[in-house]
This record gives sequence, structure tokens and C-alpha cells, in this order.
Amino acid sequence: MSANPLPPRAGVGLKAGHVGAILDDPYRVGFVEVHAENYMGAGGPAHRALTAVRERFPLSVHGVGLSIGAEAGLNAHHLERLAAVVGRYQPAQVSEHLAWSTHSDHYLNDLLPLPYTEATLARIVRHIDQVQERLSRPILIENPATYLAFEHSTMGETEFIAEMAERSGCGLLLDVNNVFVSAVNQDWNATKYINAFPLEKVEEIHLAGHAEDCDDDGDLLLIDAHDRPVSDAVWTLFETVIARTGPLPTLIEWDNDVPDWPVLRAEAIAAEAILERFDQRAALGKRHAAG
Repeated sequence: MSANPLPPRAGVGLKAGHVGAILDDPYRVGFVEVHAENYMGAGGPAHRALTAVRERFPLSVHGVGLSIGAEAGLNAHHLERLAAVVGRYQPAQVSEHLAWSTHSDHYLNDLLPLPYTEATLARIVRHIDQVQERLSRPILIENPATYLAFEHSTMGETEFIAEMAERSGCGLLLDVNNVFVSAVNQDWNATKYINAFPLEKVEEIHLAGHAEDCDDDGDLLLIDAHDRPVSDAVWTLFETVIARTGPLPTLIEWDNDVPDWPVLRAEAIAAEAILERFDQRAALGKRHAAG
């Protein structure tokens, strides 16, 4: 657990067009999250805006370019730039993806899946150790949205993630939309996945919208698009998680076709209502136990 964890409330991904509205809004979101790569420059409007927001809100930094699963090892320059962002803003959480996105000197505009093998596990644990040592803090790793499975995987995803967290000491970021997307695409049960997931390691949750498409056989294919409201099915799965874990910091991700602030605000309020409901249930249960 982080020394200064995020509050167990709903937060939003910070977008440039929303900064003024967030600062002026009487409703204060629980926290804001930014992509680290957007703040790796030395200065400019983005840093001025984030400095103003950071003075009033807890902050989480979410990386998308570290390529934690890359076979060639981590990019030392990228890691140093990440360390500079973390040192500058001292966020409550730092997180990355269980994925790879680099090949040789090329950065790919996607988060690509990994086979779940002992060799992959050893490499990822080694990379997490490297990041945590450089940042002098534990990080969180997010479960992926997947569209296929590797035939030569030797363990399931939840088993792999549990072992990764145990060996590295990292925390976990549970993306509930990713669970639902992967379950539909690969025809497995999302609730069984949640039941097998190491929920005791989860320190943050992500919620997002997904798009619907069809594969070459005409079957439903979900895309982790981050371009629309959270679906009813994902809200239901989120409640399943919170019933098990209790309230946790929960981010609304909306990265494409970003709406006006009131729309994103409404999604955060909806998540907050669920967190508050389960918080009240827990408090009531404790009172009954004490009585």
C-alpha cells in the first residue's frame, strides 16, 4: 500500500479542456489521473495546468509507454523521464500496463498482449523491480484488455498476475472494463475472473466505455475504446468487485471523443454513488457486529 494512498472515491482523467471546469466546480472529484507521457517536457501550459490542479486534488500518474513486457528491456531514457514526472508532482499512485509497446527503437501506438509463461513472468518481475527501485516506491500494474489468447501460455491470466504481484511486491490496478472486454472477446466468465483475481492487492480501479464491432466470423467483438459512457454490464461488474473489496479509488477513463465536463462529471458521480452505498453497507455491518 502506498504511503499516501488515493481516497476511496471517484476520480477522472485530466483533460486540458476540463481544467478550468474542474477547478471552478463546487463538486470536487476524489482525484485526478494523468498520463505520464503528456508531462515529460520541461514546461509549458500543460505543466502550469497540472500544477494548479495538483495543489487542490490528489494525483495519480498512469504510464502508457514504459513497455513493461518488452523482451529487449526497459528504455532507460523513458524511465528517467518518468522518474522526473514522479519527482516533480509526487503522486499518490504510479501505474503501468501489463503489456509491451516497443520493438527495437520503435514505439507502437498500442498496448500489446503477452504470453503467460514463466519466462515472461521472470522478465516482467525484473522490469517492475527496476522501475520500483528507480522511483523508490511500489507501482501498480493494470490487467490488459485482450482480443486473443496465446496457445503456448502455461498459466491463466489471474494466476500470472497474482504471481507477478507476489514476486515483485507491486500493487494492482484492476480495470473492470478490460475484464469485461476480454471475457466477451474470449468467451469466458467475467465474474469467475474477478473471483480468481488477487483483489487484496488492488489499490485502484479503472472504468471506461467500450465499442462494439464484429470479427471476421460475425461474432461480437468489443474494443477498449475509452470513447463513451461506462456500459450497464461494466457498472454491474464494478459492483461485484466493490462488494468484495469495499470502496477503492475508482477512475473514469474517457480518452477519445472527450465530452464536455458535465458528462464526465456525471460518470464520476455515478461511480461515487456506488462507492458510498457499499461504504454505508460496511459501516452498518460493523455496527450490527458490535451490537
